[in-house]
Amino acid sequence: MFRREFLTRTTPLAAAAALGRFPYHLFAGTTKKSASDRVKLGPAQVEVSRLAMGTGTNGYGGSSNQTRKLGLSGVADLLQAAYDQGITFWDAADQYGTHPHLREGLKRVSREKVTILTKTRASTEKEMRADLDRFRRELNTDYIDILLLHCMMDANWTERKKGAMAVIEEARQKGIVKTQGASFHSLDALKVAAESPWLQVCLARINPAGVSMDADPQTVVGVLRQIKAAGKGVIGMKILGVGRLRNRADECLQYVLSLDCVDCFTIGSENRQEMADLVKRIPAASVRG
Repeated sequence: MFRREFLTRTTPLAAAAALGRFPYHLFAGTTKKSASDRVKLGPAQVEVSRLAMGTGTNGYGGSSNQTRKLGLSGVADLLQAAYDQGITFWDAADQYGTHPHLREGLKRVSREKVTILTKTRASTEKEMRADLDRFRRELNTDYIDILLLHCMMDANWTERKKGAMAVIEEARQKGIVKTQGASFHSLDALKVAAESPWLQVCLARINPAGVSMDADPQTVVGVLRQIKAAGKGVIGMKILGVGRLRNRADECLQYVLSLDCVDCFTIGSENRQEMADLVKRIPAASVRG
């Protein structure tokens, strides 16, 4: 959104904040939070760091900005650097092609010290069994901490994906998966999350500007609160609007940190400097100065 267009669509208060006339205190709370805070996610209480190291910025066709720019060892270096900052939550997906990169990272960090999230596009039982076996081979791990159905966009996803869901549930019962859920790219699909007894974790798009989101922020927050009230874990994504809100990073961080319906969030840093900057900004953004 261009600067003039943004100013015409926001309140004077928000516009003033965007122009830097005063600190970003629109959403700040009173409890200091950090990227490395330990968070227990959903009914399975899987432990994650508040910030996840995303690996799928503009991820499609088996690659992402991270893989294209950094390569195998470069992404592993970034994951290790994040771990050294207390970020023990690694966010991957088959669609991003980042399983080999996490595998390389696991050569440097003990498996039990990190939480791995990945995502599948499988729909049928056969597809899901194949994915589950392949994912573990690619990651070189016996188990996956968080396994999500990737990119739900229609309200009947629980019916369309029931074969894959049954296999994931079976894997969870066997300890191969610790917790299960889905990522969402439409409001209709997201609304089903609170009602699904199968879903334990939700990955949803949220930022204060409504950029790359399923609806306006107020509407999405209302649905996320229903999901949280149903006892499910909520992970935020698109916090910086796929980079389109980088110039409003403090406001975006402050917004997501203030929400009672978001447990943790993922951001895909593309180099060490971006990652270190996020780690530094989060505590300052979480409280009023």
